[in-house]
Amino acid sequence: MLSSLKIQNYALIRELEVDLSSGFSIITGETGAGKSILLGALGLILGQRADSSVLKDKGSQCVVEANFSIEGLGLEDLFLANDLDYDQNTIFRREINPAGKSRAFINDTPVMLKVMQEIGYRLVDIHSQNQNLELNDQTFQLMVLDIYAGNQERLKQYKSLFNEYRLVAVALQEATLAVEKSKADLDYYLFQFDQLEKASLVENEQTEHEKELAILTHAEEIKLGLSTVAEILNRDEDSAVSQAKTALGLISKMSSYLPEATGLADRLQSLYIDLKDIAQEVSWIVEKVELDPTKVSYLNERLDLIYTLQQKHHVDSVTELIAIRNGFALKIEAVSSNEEEILLLTKERDQKYQQVIDQASLLRTKRFSVSEELEKNVVRQLTLLGMPNSRFKIEILPVNEPSVRGLDSVSFLFTANKNGLLCEISKVVSGGEMSRLMLVIKALISASKALPTIVFDEIDAGVSGDIAERMGLILKDISKDMQVINITHLPQIAAKGDHHFRVFKQDSAYETTTSLKRLTPSERVEELAKMLSGENITSAAILNAEELLKS
Repeated sequence: MLSSLKIQNYALIRELEVDLSSGFSIITGETGAGKSILLGALGLILGQRADSSVLKDKGSQCVVEANFSIEGLGLEDLFLANDLDYDQNTIFRREINPAGKSRAFINDTPVMLKVMQEIGYRLVDIHSQNQNLELNDQTFQLMVLDIYAGNQERLKQYKSLFNEYRLVAVALQEATLAVEKSKADLDYYLFQFDQLEKASLVENEQTEHEKELAILTHAEEIKLGLSTVAEILNRDEDSAVSQAKTALGLISKMSSYLPEATGLADRLQSLYIDLKDIAQEVSWIVEKVELDPTKVSYLNERLDLIYTLQQKHHVDSVTELIAIRNGFALKIEAVSSNEEEILLLTKERDQKYQQVIDQASLLRTKRFSVSEELEKNVVRQLTLLGMPNSRFKIEILPVNEPSVRGLDSVSFLFTANKNGLLCEISKVVSGGEMSRLMLVIKALISASKALPTIVFDEIDAGVSGDIAERMGLILKDISKDMQVINITHLPQIAAKGDHHFRVFKQDSAYETTTSLKRLTPSERVEELAKMLSGENITSAAILNAEELLKS
């Protein structure tokens, strides 16, 4: 429950601190005194957004702090999941600096607003007059039915299955689109791959073919030139080899008496050997080089194919062409692989879908099993609130495809008139009727919702007299299971509270501030008397107030 609330520099509040208790707490005050300001500050604690416009003193920061007693609420896992220290007395704090920047803390640990909202949602339900409009929302109506049916755990399991199903369905859709696109391109991939595959490309073949073609193209010129060289080197008596041999012999004879001759002889020996090797190699090349028009034609065709493919694919080497061929092979393989993936995803989606349908059927069964009971309880409570001719019907209709809340669409039908036709709530409910209907529904689901605190902001709008008395009894009854804080302008309801606070404004020469005071028994009588008779409190009003407190 909400144990205490501290507010600094928020709207008309300079500084305020209030300790709260379990049971039924009442907050009263004149119109404009600042009751809505308290709700706004509490909203900050629960993660609502704010800016510097909420600052009373634009040069100082706003701080709102709430202490919650959370023992036995089962929030340990939620704290652990958000890396927060769990404490039975947990402190929520919001700070807003003059620049409008906000910071949020839980037990002095900085948190994102969504974390504060997530945990705060489990601690406090703030019901304002605007929330009455939720009764027109079918999602809210379905939520009411599920809470009353105790479907929270089933719904949690269902949502988990539904999210798994939706993820698989999305993956299947994406894979299907990918395959369809790939199939559209498959003929292109196959054609390109087949053309490159038939080319039987080999690494470095282009360089080798170009070298070989150059030789074959100049074969006749090569043979003629090399034959002449061979003849020069290897002619019988006048050949370069013979003359080098003769020169070597002459120099060698001089070695015994001419020191320089030895070096010259070595050099001539080397020259002689090189000339002989060159002559032999030239003769071997002459024999090897042949005029082969067929080979020339083959090489020209092969290189033309390579050049054409390179130009087509905008590359400069056979290595790049091979890489492109392999890339097309992978794309072709991917189409087949994606088709297999689609088969697996389809099977998984169908399994998940059946699980979703089965769990949704359990939700539906439970919803139908309690709908009549909820209808009767709503009508019974409305009768006590002065609407004896009310009829309330819960229409549960199937939907074609599962949604995040199952396979049902729920609509609340209502009429307050004896012979009236059942219609959607938004078409037949007045403001006062809406308040009473919403209170009845909140009362019926409050225990099931397992919230420690609920705040009502003038739930009594549009009612008075005996009806207000009965509304007060319902609110009192709700407070047996949870902490109820009710902002009211009706003395009949205010008298039912266990604790009574008054909101009031104070004016000085420099500013107007809002304050909150817990009333003593005598102050409470005075406050109720004022609510009954206005500022001029009469003795009759005092007696009436005392009677209200006793009743």
